[in-house]
Amino acid sequence: MSTVLIIDDVPALREQYAYDLERLGGFTTRTAGGGAEGLQMLADEAVDCVILDLEMPGVDGFEVLATLKKHRNRVPVIVYTGTGSYDRCVRAVKLGAYSFIAKDEPLERVVREVENALSWADLQIELGRLRRQSGDDSPLIGESRAALAMKQQIDKLAGIPAPVLILGESGCGKELVARRLHDAGERGKRPFVAVNCAALPDTMVESELFGHERGAFTGADRQRKGAFETAHRGTLFLDEIGELPPAAQAKLLRVLEDGIVTRLGSHQGQKVDTRVVAATNRNLDNEVRQGRFREDLLYRLNTHIVRVPPLRERLGDVPLLAEHFLALTCEKYGVRQRRFLPETLTRLQSYDWVRNNIRELRNVVERLVIAGDEETIAPDLIPADLVAAPATTAGRDEETEPGGTLKEQKVTAERRIVLAALERNDWHITNTAARLGLADHSSLLKIMRRHGLKK
Repeated sequence: MSTVLIIDDVPALREQYAYDLERLGGFTTRTAGGGAEGLQMLADEAVDCVILDLEMPGVDGFEVLATLKKHRNRVPVIVYTGTGSYDRCVRAVKLGAYSFIAKDEPLERVVREVENALSWADLQIELGRLRRQSGDDSPLIGESRAALAMKQQIDKLAGIPAPVLILGESGCGKELVARRLHDAGERGKRPFVAVNCAALPDTMVESELFGHERGAFTGADRQRKGAFETAHRGTLFLDEIGELPPAAQAKLLRVLEDGIVTRLGSHQGQKVDTRVVAATNRNLDNEVRQGRFREDLLYRLNTHIVRVPPLRERLGDVPLLAEHFLALTCEKYGVRQRRFLPETLTRLQSYDWVRNNIRELRNVVERLVIAGDEETIAPDLIPADLVAAPATTAGRDEETEPGGTLKEQKVTAERRIVLAALERNDWHITNTAARLGLADHSSLLKIMRRHGLKK
């Protein structure tokens, strides 16, 4: 059931609107006696539509609209005015209002206007989902075996309500994978709430996740919903789940088991239907052994696991990703579209991207766009620190540490080149051998065995 917030400084008018909207439209309604109170409620609660008076003392309707625009809150706002001033209504629409009505409009028309605003909001959510799928879902771009396996697993898990644990290194796109899990399922039109557990102070974690009542602690001057309630019927993404303190882990386990959230300072539980998707770059099994993470919580979260492969395991996707970021960057900075020379893409594929994975590739592409004015991007524009990187960054997952002997660095480079060629040719041994200029496929198989490379 959709929630409509009426913001008006005249008590009789706002209560009458609330009553009629519940009676005629079947909406849940909330009321606020002024702009400041309304903005606080919008910050604390899930609201689907706002009916806003423009003429109010203190924080008026225009300031409310400007604040929502500044904070990128896209809740649809219907403004009403008793002055009949067309210019004021036009000004409100320019500030982001969905539409305007007069205070003497029949309530049946107001109900229709709210229904239209809610439909418009659903369309905006769907449009955003489609833009993400076609625009910046970079971890999902690629034709390598690793990328295809990940996409297939996401499609399988999108429609189920069970928790999912996403594993992957920093910068490989775990939040974008979580959004795809949300968007592709039945919850795609409901809220997606992301919480970075590592960024929350220990004293605020439980309040952020589970909410609090007024007076629950010093500074709690009003009731506040937590992330679980805000994401009701949608998805809650808990990034860096391994950073949760022990008390919050215990409470999270309880919510996952019975679906009931208890705000701080309350003994009354709230039933929630929230799907939890968690992510970490830590080894949680090791965290359990070290006593820093609850084993029972891990078992609750890891029923379904999506592993986001690091970019060095899907080097064949580097050209597709680089071209994708190139188009986005040129559009972002308003410059004419550029193109990579083949040698540039080959050079980018020779790097293992261990510093920050896909995020690092995107940053490098931005630097390349800014560095030159030519229509083509040549390999000599690649930053010097990246050019030198193949011999110094492979130590994280290779047999040798950075700065090894010349022989050791040659072994590392050979392994990386062969792996990239296999990815580009979809692990077709004969084709890969031909592209590398080897005598036959058996020569390639010997090299693969020497480096421990398998499909």
